[in-house]
Amino acid sequence: MDSVTSKAHEIHFGDLAKAALQQYLAQNQYSKIFILVDENTNEHCLDFFSDIHGSSAETPIIIKAGEVYKTIETCVTVWNALSNMGGDRKSMLLNLGGGVVTDLGGFVASTFKRGIDFINIPTSLLAMVDASVGGKTGVDLGALKNQVGVINQPKMVLIFTELLVTLEPRQLKSGFAEMLKHGLIADRDYWNELISLNESDYHNHIQKSVEIKNNIVEKDPTEQNIRKKLNYGHTLGHAIESYYLEHPIKDTLLHGEAIAIGMILEGYLSHKLTGMSKIELDEIKKVFLSNYPKVNFTQEDIGIIIDLLKHDKKNSHGNINFVLLEQIGSAIVDIKVPVELFKEAFAYYKE
Repeated sequence: MDSVTSKAHEIHFGDLAKAALQQYLAQNQYSKIFILVDENTNEHCLDFFSDIHGSSAETPIIIKAGEVYKTIETCVTVWNALSNMGGDRKSMLLNLGGGVVTDLGGFVASTFKRGIDFINIPTSLLAMVDASVGGKTGVDLGALKNQVGVINQPKMVLIFTELLVTLEPRQLKSGFAEMLKHGLIADRDYWNELISLNESDYHNHIQKSVEIKNNIVEKDPTEQNIRKKLNYGHTLGHAIESYYLEHPIKDTLLHGEAIAIGMILEGYLSHKLTGMSKIELDEIKKVFLSNYPKVNFTQEDIGIIIDLLKHDKKNSHGNINFVLLEQIGSAIVDIKVPVELFKEAFAYYKE
């Protein structure tokens, strides 16, 4: 795979990633090199990566695995570890993990000593095509997603598709939802390619998804306009994810599973408000329900999820702003949605 270049950094794949990392670390005399992992990547990915980076790194900093640990409390643990291990402003943090590690690690690096350099090495499909690219860092506030953070770019992103063998099929599917989103918001032909894939073909399309996201971020790095397109499915999807994350009885939904539901719901809103055809709406619903299990929402569930929308970080001046589709491959931002349409969207999903 060819490298993807942005104004802020480069995204390298495979052997090019290995060479780029070794050259970069040799050319930059960091006082200390730290590696952040979670329990899973410490067990399954660290040995692979240690053979690649070829430099002397400190003992890995290990955090607990899972979205529930993407918190400011975990940041404090990592900040203390960096301080206790002698980290200074000339230190480097290598974030080896999925979206929680790259989001949280990027935020930790951006704030420790008022900012140290970091590199993202995503180990999940979701992180490879989404979380590690674009410079968004941060943590959750309780069950509310990504409420605290900054936009700060890594020095580079290194993608090793070999690491995907460590994932369970459900985790691969979660990442695939973000790839489907890229087709929906930017490229009908890419959507058509993806919906004909089997799971063994995912890795062959990672570069295309990275290119789509990178092209959007390049034009709008601080999300003032078109970068908002990347939030398609995430307004309702994040509310659903938050609700299931904090519910004492219901099973937690993975990010991609919640966003898949959000894309169906926001597809319905697109049909009602921005002109997407019923044919394309039904196509979107069919694709996602063939890939992700259907969730049974009660009326109580729906009411609480709709109430959670007021916490969405994309809101402004009391308005809930949505990204909707004009058609598959074309998205439009900052659409305000009448509240009565939310329950209609859930009804369509449940049909």
